[in-house]
Amino acid sequence: MYRISELAERVGLSRSTLLYYEKQGLINGQRLANGYRTYSERDLQRLRLIQKLQAGGLSLKECMACLDAKVDRQLLQNRLAHLDAEIAQKQQSRELLAALLGEGPLKQWHESVDQVAPDAHFDWLVKQGFDEKQALHLKWLSKDMNEHDAYMADFFKVYEGLEYWGPGEAQDSEKALTLLPTPPTQVLEIGCGNGVATQVLLQQTNAHVTAIDNDQPALERLQAKLSGFGPQLTTQCASMTDLPFADSSFDLIWSEGSAYIMGFEQALTAWKPLLQRDGVLVVSDLVWRSEATTEQSREFWQNGYPDLTTAQERVRQAHALGYTLVDQFALSNAAWENYYLPLEQRVAEMQDTLAGSPALADIRAELAVWSLHNQEFAYQMFIFQKAE
Repeated sequence: MYRISELAERVGLSRSTLLYYEKQGLINGQRLANGYRTYSERDLQRLRLIQKLQAGGLSLKECMACLDAKVDRQLLQNRLAHLDAEIAQKQQSRELLAALLGEGPLKQWHESVDQVAPDAHFDWLVKQGFDEKQALHLKWLSKDMNEHDAYMADFFKVYEGLEYWGPGEAQDSEKALTLLPTPPTQVLEIGCGNGVATQVLLQQTNAHVTAIDNDQPALERLQAKLSGFGPQLTTQCASMTDLPFADSSFDLIWSEGSAYIMGFEQALTAWKPLLQRDGVLVVSDLVWRSEATTEQSREFWQNGYPDLTTAQERVRQAHALGYTLVDQFALSNAAWENYYLPLEQRVAEMQDTLAGSPALADIRAELAVWSLHNQEFAYQMFIFQKAE
């Protein structure tokens, strides 16, 4: 026989728990003449059986049902399914915590967060110690904060010295200029890079051009190349997400191949206040030529640019944001060749130096998609006018 304190010690439960179990009829204490409660060996073993059943995930109520009757298989199957779901959730939680500690990949997590909370995701990355440029690249290139530094180091090794970091051609920029409703006087170029389009804007207009980029070395190269234009050109190292200009400062905003970093709709929304009444936005963006695409092409771009859509959808989005379409056209084949042919040569030169590099593998994959499926997508130049 066991006093309640002895029974509690043997099974590792509190006195109040045992009294509750007794009230539920799970054990049956006997009160002695001196007032003490005593419990039998049967009570002890019954408690241990309950503990074993609870270790299988059963609730106390379910344990009682199993003790008093034949085991209900459906009850056990339901409990098993519930436990499997809990285990899967806890495993996901563990993998995320391990990844945040640098012990695993975070690519899918970044992608999922960016789909539901892109702005909060960006702000959070900056709080983790990435500067803005790194955070934007992290969102659209490596997608893994733990591998980001090594990935981006390899990425820049490949692109170092290349004039074009995306499709572009001076004649396409000139064509877009001819489609403007009126000649510009104050131009803001966002994401000027090495200044290919900047030079066209300076040569083909009398406007003052303010060229911004968040890459200071690129701006220094641009200044050296275009120093002859003097006061017609102003450069500034600034973020496309937080431009340091007053509203209605420009009658033309020009952005070739950079709006995708913010997201097309987000960029058009953020930049619109900077335009004067009836001001014009010229922006280029990757689009599908049609809804019919191959699995390889769609899978690649879904991973690299999940916001990719058709030109018709981009026009619809712009209209909903208060723009009207002036004109649009697809960039020429020369624009693609200016970008991909030197890149292809550079990849061949770096294949031994960067053997096994994820960045080099991703660039190779992009080259392969362009080579095999370039008829499925285009770089579209849009000329929009502020409508309100």
